[in-house]
Amino acid sequence: MKGLIIRWVLNALALLVTAWLIPGIGLAGFGAALVTALILGIVNAIIRPVILFFTLPFNIVTLGLFTLVINAVMLMITAYLVDGFSVSGFWAAFFGSIIITIISGILSRAVIDD
Repeated sequence: MKGLIIRWVLNALALLVTAWLIPGIGLAGFGAALVTALILGIVNAIIRPVILFFTLPFNIVTLGLFTLVINAVMLMITAYLVDGFSVSGFWAAFFGSIIITIISGILSRAVIDD
């Protein structure tokens, strides 16, 4: 349970860094980052597998690169659901999702599961 909470906070930090790096992404503060990280996790757990299943032919043809588009769409859905988090367009979401993936992946490796 402790590892889950630490990853949640680390993902919120990744969102803050992404909002600082990408001009089209905005966050109202650390509280909004925590809520956004929670909602993004829920969206990725529920909606993303369904979309990945239905877009499997595109993923096969593009050798998995279409997953980057799906990640951008998940970020845009999260921006629609969360007040205090905004994404100005597809390209901001696209590059933002790449940055979030890289940063949260690096930070999550530091967390040791019990």
